[in-house]
Amino acid sequence: MNIAIIGLGLMGGSLALSLKKLDFINKIMGHDHNKKHQKDALELTLVDEIVDFNEVKKADVIFLAIPVNGVIAALKELKGIKSDATIIDLGSTKEKIVTSVPKEIRKNFVAAHPMTGTENFGPHAAIEGLYEDKVVVLCDLEESGEHQREVARKIFKALKMKKYFMKAHEHDRHAAFISHMPHAISYSLANTVMRQENKHNILALAAGGFRSMSRLAKSSPFMWEDIFRQNKENLLEAITLFEKELSQMKQSIENDEWEKVHKEMEDANKLHNILD
Repeated sequence: MNIAIIGLGLMGGSLALSLKKLDFINKIMGHDHNKKHQKDALELTLVDEIVDFNEVKKADVIFLAIPVNGVIAALKELKGIKSDATIIDLGSTKEKIVTSVPKEIRKNFVAAHPMTGTENFGPHAAIEGLYEDKVVVLCDLEESGEHQREVARKIFKALKMKKYFMKAHEHDRHAAFISHMPHAISYSLANTVMRQENKHNILALAAGGFRSMSRLAKSSPFMWEDIFRQNKENLLEAITLFEKELSQMKQSIENDEWEKVHKEMEDANKLHNILD
């Protein structure tokens, strides 16, 4: 099985490192519009070779590990692939991507979202084992061809991922709450401090709590602008509900309603009874 990965940053690079360990993978080709990423990916031996877009079309499996708007653009250019090829995108939004797939290659396409990553980006951010024991969401799988479904399942099983299945619109609403909204909050938290006159004195006190909450603010603005744009309605709903919760907490603090504050904290503690 020959693999082509479009996008050689954190997700694509980490995927390449893991795929190289699988005995049914013959060769891994890489493609990236960024010349520096191409050079770095070769020096880091993430891929066996860098190829142009026409060579990508000859692969058995094509992974799209690029920003979500780039996924849509790339799909329009992939009509000349092999009839039994499998295209798997790794985008963080799914509905607009799924609805934009050209009819000619819809059976070849598998919509996937690996629920993993870090705040870092670029080939040097690649981590071996990034996908292991993580969840991958497969959307609208019934619209993919039988062969393509089998290929996707085989690869994600070999990567030791936990597979979940849902409709694209369901995925996007869920992702807004557990991924997209937290990124919006982290960017806003970072800017709240950065726009203070004495920001350096404030940040001198930064410890675990602030660092944890602001970590996501290091994420690529190019990638996350695309995600926010594609999932705008769900993200706005999530932010509105968060604002309501924060406003209630603010009001309780203003009114010295400490029992209410304590109760809100206790309720929030229960989250990790589910996550842990």
